[in-house]
Amino acid sequence: MSIQCQSSFQKNTVEGTGAAEGSGCLYLVATPIGNLEDMTYRAVRTLQECDIIAAEDTRQTRKLLSHFEITPSMLFSYHEHNKAASGPELIRYIIEGKNLALVSDAGLPAISDPGADLVALAVSHGIPVIPIPGANAALSALIASGLPTASFTFIGFLPRERKDIRTVLSGLRTVQSTLLFYESPHRVAKTLAHLQEALGNRRVVLARELTKRYEEFLRGTIEECISWLSEHPPLGEYVIVVEGESKEEAELAESSWWRELSIEQHVAHYESSGVMRKDAMKKAASDRGLAKRDIYNALLEQE
Repeated sequence: MSIQCQSSFQKNTVEGTGAAEGSGCLYLVATPIGNLEDMTYRAVRTLQECDIIAAEDTRQTRKLLSHFEITPSMLFSYHEHNKAASGPELIRYIIEGKNLALVSDAGLPAISDPGADLVALAVSHGIPVIPIPGANAALSALIASGLPTASFTFIGFLPRERKDIRTVLSGLRTVQSTLLFYESPHRVAKTLAHLQEALGNRRVVLARELTKRYEEFLRGTIEECISWLSEHPPLGEYVIVVEGESKEEAELAESSWWRELSIEQHVAHYESSGVMRKDAMKKAASDRGLAKRDIYNALLEQE
């Protein structure tokens, strides 16, 4: 039985052009992140029946296909360095009626890989995009971490440049949901140091080799994990799960809004809201845990 592209509703674009009649579909097929038994029946069937398979690393994908005795009609390379040329070509095949399965090296395609660009291109052409769910490293690490799962924020890999890392992490300082990062073994210790500098010594879980023989979860504070890694060289790909800002930290930050203000600016803040200078000085003194005389003397010194 060949694959049938079925959609009960395909929303047209603003210009009124939807998927052309007779065009194929883009299937996003999850592959195992380590344990081959995590491959789903639906994923195997989809790869067997699709006309084209596009892979981030064709050598890696050939091993997977061989294991499940899948012989693709067409196997295309689609990765970060050729996506500009390969993307439009793959879209053309789909428009001509071919069904295309996109896979990444491991896990869900379009998560921290160029598959997201192909999906956007397909959507812009009115092509149906169909997810074939399966294993995912970030969520696997999260559910086994012991940290809150009600709300989480996926960041993926941090930038390479230090200034860019600081920019990203500074925006996460007040996020109260659990944070999820990907990292390679040779950078994980440095990334933990950046996290400690930006977020403080929070609880963290390092998950590596997920679903594989040497799967490991390291739980502790960031400082404790850095110390552990100094004696146990990192191996394998990591998911770093970091607790979000606690309510206590948020309340402290809210109550300390004035910390970056000078005493003069602090008093002026209250005066600008209509408070008399005498009362503004009293409020500033209360915020800072100082006597009103200390505020008065500090203002005199600044004059």
